[in-house]
Amino acid sequence: MNNELCITVNGTEVWLQGQGDVVILMLHGWPDTRALWDGTVAALQDRATCARLTLPGFETGPSATSLDDMCQLLRQIVDRISPGKAVTLMLHDWGCIFGYEFAMRHAERVARVVAVDVGDHNSGALLRSWGTKEKLSVMGYQVWLALAWKLGGNLGTRMTRAMARWLRCPTDPERITHKMNYPYAMQWFGTAGGFKGAAQIQLPMPLLFVYGERKPFMFHSAQWLEKIAATPGSAVQGLPCGHWVMISRPEAFHARVRAWLWAEL
Repeated sequence: MNNELCITVNGTEVWLQGQGDVVILMLHGWPDTRALWDGTVAALQDRATCARLTLPGFETGPSATSLDDMCQLLRQIVDRISPGKAVTLMLHDWGCIFGYEFAMRHAERVARVVAVDVGDHNSGALLRSWGTKEKLSVMGYQVWLALAWKLGGNLGTRMTRAMARWLRCPTDPERITHKMNYPYAMQWFGTAGGFKGAAQIQLPMPLLFVYGERKPFMFHSAQWLEKIAATPGSAVQGLPCGHWVMISRPEAFHARVRAWLWAEL
């Protein structure tokens, strides 16, 4: 995209575009890169400064980044791109899991959160909401990807691309490699310390949660939706699509985000 500024923070490239007073830090998940947010940046850059990065290890950098190290990196990035003002986080998939933890650890640096399709990922309510079929489905694809990361090389990448096709991932297959799977290895093998240290999701700042309604299973519980909907300043929005909401329903997603971010302006 045009008029992007690239800065490097602790070895990670961060790309900024837009001129608005609101600074939005966008974090993607599997198997994506910062390119996931191309359309969202185009839709918001007139009123926001949009900052994006590709998660370390997904293309370059360490083979895996621990939860603590990721939070430390995000703190360094936020302090660099918005030293005097809290940012808005925009999160998807694994970006939600890393971003929620950062927001809870450094609440003074996060004003609001827009989260897409992953909610209370480590709650008992979510686990209880899945039947046997859903539990086996989640375990099946996630362990497959964790094994692909561990195997690595051409075989690991072929396994990863095969799963991406099966899950109808919109990412260009040529950009997908086994390197992007390390969060699954953290989840199932405890790689880089795993996620046992992740807190239950209790965000102290306003949250807009947008999710796809047409999936074989959800990544949030009904209680999560009820809690957000009942919290002043927060909101919930379901859209008729799958996991990659910003790709499948871009106009509706961007309109809802703009309305929520700037309703009071």
